[in-house]
Amino acid sequence: MSDSSASNDYQAIIDKDQSLLWHPYSSALEPSPVYPVGYAKGAKITLKDGRELIDGMSSWWSVIHGYNHPELNEAAKSQIDDFAHVMFGGFTHEPAVKLAEKLINFSPEGLTKVFLCDSGSVSVEVAMKMSLQYWRSQGKPQKHRLLSLRKGYHGDTFAAMSVCDPETGMHHIFADVLNKQIFSDSPTVGFDEAFTEDHIRDFKQQIETHAHELSAVILEPIVQGTGGMNFYSPQFLQAVRTLCDQHDVLLIADEIATGFARTGKMFACEHADVTPDILCLGKSLTGGYMTLAATLCTDKVAFGICSGEVPVFMHGPTFMANPLACAVALKNCEILERGEWKQQIQHINSIMKQELTPFETIDGVRDVRTLGAIGVVELEEPVTLHEVQDWFVSEGIWVRPFGRLVYIMPPFVISPEDLSVLCQKLGKVVEKICAHQTTKR
Repeated sequence: MSDSSASNDYQAIIDKDQSLLWHPYSSALEPSPVYPVGYAKGAKITLKDGRELIDGMSSWWSVIHGYNHPELNEAAKSQIDDFAHVMFGGFTHEPAVKLAEKLINFSPEGLTKVFLCDSGSVSVEVAMKMSLQYWRSQGKPQKHRLLSLRKGYHGDTFAAMSVCDPETGMHHIFADVLNKQIFSDSPTVGFDEAFTEDHIRDFKQQIETHAHELSAVILEPIVQGTGGMNFYSPQFLQAVRTLCDQHDVLLIADEIATGFARTGKMFACEHADVTPDILCLGKSLTGGYMTLAATLCTDKVAFGICSGEVPVFMHGPTFMANPLACAVALKNCEILERGEWKQQIQHINSIMKQELTPFETIDGVRDVRTLGAIGVVELEEPVTLHEVQDWFVSEGIWVRPFGRLVYIMPPFVISPEDLSVLCQKLGKVVEKICAHQTTKR
């Protein structure tokens, strides 16, 4: 194909896309820029026009082993020759059974039951419903609200939206129709900072005041993601677990973004050595190959639900435990089981610290922080995605900032050379953003 033909094809895809499709968090009146993808392998994405981008996002934090991974490819191909899907009502299959076994072995001790569902938001819906049905089964229907942390984000479906930060959680326009939940201050103690009782004071007051009506506390352990990339002390999480136990409130850990080694531990809860009553997983569960999520719970929760007036858990997605997704997720777990991720995460964190820390001196940068395979440059002012997305692409990197946060979560398999280039190019764009913001003041 000639260069002009390739260019025409590339633009034709964009034109059709913007006339027919609606992308996440985008306007139908003024569509955001889109970039047609032709191929992806490892930590690189090749656009249809031939440009190659180093991926800093792992496709919204999910493609941990990189694109086109031979073992994950083979798992999908092998399963599809047997059957691509079968209902999970009344049937079971080996990929689901083996995956459940792996997840229970991987997860914090005490989680014994696995509910396989469709997406991260649905796993949060399931977890919330579990907590509500548990207390109804215990004869305490008045325990029907949840306590969440400000700056938290738990998904875009209706129940999940209700426990996102009511002001910064992207869903404030729905506040009048959402269930009214209870919120505590976001943790103000950093990951490596000394924890004191003052840091848990507001949370303690909220749970003591509302325990009679609380079914559960829901939080993102250690890392508050979309709400601000806030890294907080493991001791804060330990204190939350203690207070939940003291006040007879369940603890839901939303590890959709943090699960499967992103923070340097298999699950972020491990930093605090706590076990939640309910655990939500998603995103990288299949290595980013297809949608699948899981909600794990303890025997206490599972048996408590089923000992009530309605002796079954009232939820059942059509594509629950899809065999294709389970087969790929199982292989993903087997790859993680080999332990290569430990050295990969150490290398990523070391390079990010070295390359990103100097950006603290840029006028307009508020903070630079890293944890595991997460690197964050926080700006003084928010960016306009529509303006800056092409700046990253022009530099040959794929980074998608939001608000004041320019962050990267690269695939674990990224080479040191590519990661160094990714960080350097990111710094170049950050300087451009800050200079642009200065001229606009």
